[in-house]
Amino acid sequence: MSETSIGTRIQADIITAMKAKDEHRLTTLRMVKSALKNKEIDKREPLTDAEETQILSTLLKQRRESVESFTKGDRPELAAKETAEIAMIEIYIPQAASEDEVRAIIHGAIAHLAEGGTKPGPKDIGPAMRVIQQRILASGLRADGKMVSEMVKAELSK
Repeated sequence: MSETSIGTRIQADIITAMKAKDEHRLTTLRMVKSALKNKEIDKREPLTDAEETQILSTLLKQRRESVESFTKGDRPELAAKETAEIAMIEIYIPQAASEDEVRAIIHGAIAHLAEGGTKPGPKDIGPAMRVIQQRILASGLRADGKMVSEMVKAELSK
């Protein structure tokens, strides 16, 4: 992927945020750094780029769910804070794949699964999703799991 890891870039940006006295950015980046560090400690070895990206994706998903809850709960100031954090975290992960890119990967994976002789159907969503998620990761892209699973369901039910 890139020559510097996500963790290294975050550490550099923490120093920049400290110098700029940007408190919200600083606390957000420190939270991300500790999430990465905790995972690394659990794993007992350095994280791969894919693992770092996965952790950030999880943090983003949590933030998006919070935004939804705060919006429903009529707490726009908290929703705005979470939205700002989403923007701060998103810059560290690969850009999301377009629907067309995801669709191409899905078609390739389904064709690959169909080589066994039978065309995969709706009951084959589990194996199909595993192959597709691996292909998306391998391509260096990032895709929203919910969007991918809806597209896969639609393709398999054709």
